[in-house]
Amino acid sequence: MSSQPLSDIRVLDISRVLAAPYAAQMLSDLGADVIKVEAMTGDDTRTWGTHYFRAVNRGKRSIAINLKDPRGQDIVRRLARRSDVMLENFKVGDLARFGLDYERLSQENPGLIYLSVTGFGQTGPRAAQPGYDTIIQGMTGIMTLCGEPDRPPARAGLPIVDVMSGMVGTIGVLAALHERALSGKGQQIDISLFDVGVMMLVDAGQDYLDNDHIQSRLGGINRNFAPAQPFRTTTGWVTLAVATDEQFRRMCAAMNLPELLEDPRFVDNARRVANRSALAEIMAARFATASTEEWEAAYAREKVSLSPIHDIAEAMADPQSAARNLIWKFGDAMRLIANPLQHMSRTPARPGKAPPELGQDAHSVLCDELALAQGDYDTLIADGVIGKPD
Repeated sequence: MSSQPLSDIRVLDISRVLAAPYAAQMLSDLGADVIKVEAMTGDDTRTWGTHYFRAVNRGKRSIAINLKDPRGQDIVRRLARRSDVMLENFKVGDLARFGLDYERLSQENPGLIYLSVTGFGQTGPRAAQPGYDTIIQGMTGIMTLCGEPDRPPARAGLPIVDVMSGMVGTIGVLAALHERALSGKGQQIDISLFDVGVMMLVDAGQDYLDNDHIQSRLGGINRNFAPAQPFRTTTGWVTLAVATDEQFRRMCAAMNLPELLEDPRFVDNARRVANRSALAEIMAARFATASTEEWEAAYAREKVSLSPIHDIAEAMADPQSAARNLIWKFGDAMRLIANPLQHMSRTPARPGKAPPELGQDAHSVLCDELALAQGDYDTLIADGVIGKPD
């Protein structure tokens, strides 16, 4: 197998929780050597259950460092000098107090690519405010688009802004690496969860910019075409997406509802959207007459999109999950969700090491790579500058 695309890239990850650690894990899956610097007590998510930390920290080496001690700050600076990429998500200005901000580190390593992920970015009136995914979903309008119309605004069931911020940060790092190959220079990448949340409004945001129209929550309904929503069957729930007139014609054949084709309320998408409730009432009655499996078969015959609504266990047990190798195994007990880039034809993402124990790589990082003497290493342990591996 060919070497991975980032096998020559060194990454220093001093971030915590989700967005920036997710970006660092993406880089690791693509072959980068990632050193994760944690607080002496570990990443916050280590206390939230194993699932959270494991989800975004595989493939990394861990060292626990006390950044309040000048000797700890010096270790991070030494690691940054030999790194291609550094990721951080401290509050704006915090790392400058330790001499670990981009301005200082780029003087010592002009090629350093420095990814900063914060709630509101490095500039603007809210720059100093903390910003968690839930807060950003509220502030950017995402929560007003989630949930049922007659219920309060709802948070999306996953930390979608954090995940997308990690993805955008990864894209920024890859773009900066490409540009550095041409210019020889690094740069700072300023990623704001708020910026990403607004970006995620996509068509709903554009609808406001074009038409001054503020969209509202519709539950599981797609507001742009109809029918596209969940329905109950005799054995569970399905969801479907009928986006064109031709698909609607085939859907009517699948459900044996030819009369809908002649109904003036449903002759094109604009009128189906306008009369969505009436159409849904007719379809709901028909869906309630057969099982999910029967409807899957009927829709498949007509080549119309319909899917059972799975819970997480059902999704992972679906034969498609096994066919696409969506669960990576580490030893006998640990399973992690795979990186979709594992299907690159020559240089795929692939699993590295299991998520690290706190500080497990301190000795190898400091003594083998930074050439720290054993006596000095022991002193740093005794003085509480670095964490002693368990």
